[in-house]
Amino acid sequence: MQRLLVDQGDITRTKVDSVDSPALADGQARVALRRFALTANNVTYAAAGHVIGYWKFFPSGVDGQGLVPVWGFGEVVESRSEALAVSERVYGFFPLAGELVMFPKAVGEAVVEDAAPHRADLPPVYNRYVRSVAGAAHDEGLQALLQPLLATSYLLCDWLQDNDFFEAEQVIVGSASSKTGLGLCKFLAEISPRPVRIVGLTSQGNAAFVKGLGACDSVLTYDRIEDLDTVPSVYVDMAGNADVKVRLHAHLDRHLRHSSAVGTSHWDRFQPRQELAGPRPQFFFAPAQIEKRRADWGPGVIERRIGAAWKRIAGEAGEWLDLRTHTGIAVAAGVYDDLAQGRAAPRDGHVIEL
Repeated sequence: MQRLLVDQGDITRTKVDSVDSPALADGQARVALRRFALTANNVTYAAAGHVIGYWKFFPSGVDGQGLVPVWGFGEVVESRSEALAVSERVYGFFPLAGELVMFPKAVGEAVVEDAAPHRADLPPVYNRYVRSVAGAAHDEGLQALLQPLLATSYLLCDWLQDNDFFEAEQVIVGSASSKTGLGLCKFLAEISPRPVRIVGLTSQGNAAFVKGLGACDSVLTYDRIEDLDTVPSVYVDMAGNADVKVRLHAHLDRHLRHSSAVGTSHWDRFQPRQELAGPRPQFFFAPAQIEKRRADWGPGVIERRIGAAWKRIAGEAGEWLDLRTHTGIAVAAGVYDDLAQGRAAPRDGHVIEL
C-alpha cells in the first residue's frame, strides 16, 4: 500500500512510501480509497495536527511522520465484519493512503462508524461514514471537494446568526478566495434582509476572483486593512496570517466584537500566541456547532440543513470552480505541495483518483 507521509515538524516535507497491508482481525474491514479531494483545508489539518488532534485519526507508526486526513470515497475490498460487505462504497474521512482498515459499526441503515479504539475520544462527525452508490466521477469529485468545506461555511453562518452576529455591523472574511471563505460569503449573502455588511479580505492576485463571486459588499486586499470601516465588526479568519491579524486587531481594536480562527491556509505566517489589540481570537470548531444544533433541534435536522445548503451552493460551482482530476498517490504529493506553498489557483479544485 502506498501512502503520503508528512513531516510533523515541517509540513512542506513529504515522502511517498509503501507498507504491507495488515491482516484483518475479526470485526475489521479493509476499505480502498478510490477518490478524494485535496484543498487548503488539508494543509490546515497538517498545520493544526498536534493542537487539534488531526494526527491522531490515522497513526502512521513512524515517529515524527503523519498521515493527513482527506475526504473521499472508498470501496470495501475485504471484510470480516457484518457491518460492511465487500464491494460496498462509503464516503467519509480517510488517511492520504491507499486504504483504511477500520472497525465498522452500523449506526442506522445509511451510516457506519469506525469504532477503532484509538478513535473513541475523537469527534464523532469525523468517525462516521455514509454508505454510497458509485456515482459519476464529476459528482463524487464535487462532493469530496465541496461538502466538507461548505458544511463548515454553513455552520459558521449558522453560528454567527445564533450569536446575533455579536451585535456587529460588518463581518470580515479573511482569505475570502478559499472555498470555505467564499462559501461563508455566499451563505451570508442569502440572508434577507441582510443583517451585516460582508467584507471579503484577500490577496491582490485573488481580488478579481472574489469580486466576481458577487457575494461581498466590498472586497479589500491585505495591503488595505487600514481602510476597513471602524464600526462594530466580527473577523472570521480562514488564513491564520499573523501580520494580517495584528494589523486588523490594531485598526479595529474596541470595534472588534469577536475574532474567530477557522483555518491556517497561511500556515507559514501563523503564530499561536500573539499580543493583540481587541478581543482574544477564539477557535471555531465546526463539530461543536453540530452538537449544539442536535441538542437544539433534535437528531438529523442540522445534517439535513447542511446537506441542502452545500448542494445549493455547489449547484452554481461551474461559475467559480474548475475541477482538476489527477491519478495516484505520487501525483497527490505534488498537489499537496502546491497547496502548502500557496501556489494553487483559487478556481482550481483538485481531486485524486486511485
